Amino acid sequence: MSGIDVGEELGTRAAQARALALLRIRGRALAVAILPAAVAVVLFAAGAQGHLSGPVWDVVRWAVLGVAVVVLLVSVLVAVSVARARPAVSPTVPVPEEGAPDLYRLVRDLADRLDVPAPSAVALTPDCDSWLEDRTHRTHRTHRAHRAAPGASPAGQDSGPVLVIGSPFLWWMRVAELRAVLAPVVAGTGASAHPDIAAARRFVRGLDAAVADSATPGRGAVRRAPGAFVGWVARLLLRACRGHAAEMERCVATAASMRAQTVDYGLRIAAQEQVGLAYAGWDRLLTRVALPAWRMGRWPSRLDAGVVSALTELSRRDRLADGFASRLGERPACDLLEEPGTADEAVSLLAARLFHGGPAESGPDWAPVDWQQYPDEVVDRKWRAEAARLHRVLDTLGVPPASATDPAVPTLARVMEHLAGPGGQGGPGEALAAGIDAAVAREEVEAPSARHQQPADDDPLDLWGPGPLPLFPLQPPRTGTELLVDHVAAMVCCAAVDTAGAAPGLDWLDGPALLVDGERRSDLATPVLSLVEDGDPDPLRSWLAEVGVRTDKPVRLV
Repeated sequence: MSGIDVGEELGTRAAQARALALLRIRGRALAVAILPAAVAVVLFAAGAQGHLSGPVWDVVRWAVLGVAVVVLLVSVLVAVSVARARPAVSPTVPVPEEGAPDLYRLVRDLADRLDVPAPSAVALTPDCDSWLEDRTHRTHRTHRAHRAAPGASPAGQDSGPVLVIGSPFLWWMRVAELRAVLAPVVAGTGASAHPDIAAARRFVRGLDAAVADSATPGRGAVRRAPGAFVGWVARLLLRACRGHAAEMERCVATAASMRAQTVDYGLRIAAQEQVGLAYAGWDRLLTRVALPAWRMGRWPSRLDAGVVSALTELSRRDRLADGFASRLGERPACDLLEEPGTADEAVSLLAARLFHGGPAESGPDWAPVDWQQYPDEVVDRKWRAEAARLHRVLDTLGVPPASATDPAVPTLARVMEHLAGPGGQGGPGEALAAGIDAAVAREEVEAPSARHQQPADDDPLDLWGPGPLPLFPLQPPRTGTELLVDHVAAMVCCAAVDTAGAAPGLDWLDGPALLVDGERRSDLATPVLSLVEDGDPDPLRSWLAEVGVRTDKPVRLV
C-alpha cells in the first residue's frame, strides 16, 4: 500500500471515528429522553410483582409516569421540529445535464478515476470556491425546478450531493485546470456515501436548521415559547457536537485530498495559482465594476465574461503574470456549457442579489447592462446623478451660485468656491458631507424593495422566491467624507466631458474611468482630496488647466 493510500485510509478512519462520536451524542440525548419512561416501567413492574408496595410508592410511580409522559412529549416535539427544519441551502444556479453534457461527462469521468460515486447534479455559484452540498431535505417543488435530463438523477435525491462550482473558474480556467481543481472536491463524495458520516452530517444539519428556525421572526406568542425551547435544546447539542463535527470534516477533506493526488496532481499545483488569480480578479470586478452599476439600478449581465477581461488586463499590466495570458489559446472550461451566455446572465443576477440585495428579476429600475453600454448607462449616469445630488445639497445649505447672470446653471466653480479656503473638511465641507450622507441614506430607504417584485415563471432563480437573499455586502458603508470625495470627483468628470471633450470609460480593474484623448486619467483622486480635506484648490486647478476643463461653463446634470 502506497503512502497516499495509507494517508487516505487514516483520514477516512479518523472521520468515521468522529462520526461515531457524533452519533453517540445523539444516542445519549435519546437515552436521556427515554430514561424517565424506563424508570416508570421498572417501578410499575416492581409493583405488579409485589415489590415496592404501599401508598408512598404508588405516588412515586404515578409521579414518575407523569414526568415520563411530559419528557416524551417534549422529546417528540424537539425531534419533529429538528426533522422538519430545513437546513440552509446555498443560493446557486442549477445546471441541468442537457445544458452541460460535456461538464457532466467530465465530472463523471473524474469520479470514475477517483473510484467514488458521482455527484447527483451540478450548480454554479458567484464565488471563487467549489464544494459538495447535500440537499436530501429539499421539497418536491425544488425537485421539479431542478429536474435533470431523462435517466439522470435530479438534485436532492439520495444518489449523491450536488457539486457546486464557482462560476469564475469556468470562464477563466482551461478544461484541464478545472478538472484538476475539482478532483479533491469530487473525491469527497466517497465520504458522503459512508452511512455513519452521512448520518452524522444529517444530525448536525438538522440541529443547525432547528436553531435557525427558532430564531425566525414573526412567530406568534403560542409558537414562540416552544420554538425557543427547541432552539435551546438544539444549541445545547450543537455545542457538544461542534468539535467532533469540525474534526470530522477536516478528516474528510484530508482523505479526499489524498485520494485526489492520483489525478492530475502536477497540473493541480499550477491550477491553484489560477484559483488565486481568479479570486483577485473577481473581487476587483465586483467591488470596482459591478457595485457602481448595482447602485445605479443596473446589473452587468456578463460578469463571468468580464472577469476574463479583467484578468487578461491584469496579466498585461503585471509582469509576474506574463505567462497567464498564453493560456487563453486553450479551450476554456465554459465551453463545457451548451449556452454559457445564459448561464453567465443567471449567475450575474444571483451575484447582484447576494452582494447588493437586488430584485429577483429585471424591471424599470433594475435592468441588465452589457459591457458595451456600461460607460454610457452606468459611468455617465453615475457621475451626473452624483453631481445633481451635490448641487441639491448645496441648494439646501443656501450656497449661492457661482454665476450671478444665470443662477440656475450648475457649474464646477460653485463647488470649488464653496470648498476652497481655510478649514476644508472642518468648515463648509463638513456640512456638505453630512448633507450628502443624509441624502444618500434617504434615497436608499426610498428605493424599490426587492420584496415587492415577483419573479417570472421561468426565472432560474425562482427557487429563492421574490424576497431578498442573504446579503453579503462587498463594502462597509461609506463615510460622509468618502461620499463627498466621490461626488466632487463626479462633478469634475461631468465638467471634463461637457467642456473638454473627455468621455466616460470602463477600466476592467478599477471600474468607472475618465478618458481624455482616449487615455485613462487616473490622477484625479489626489487633487480632489486636497480640495475636500484641506480646502486647497490649487492642485485641482492645475489638473483642470492641463485637461482644458472650464469651471465656469454649465454642466448637464441629468
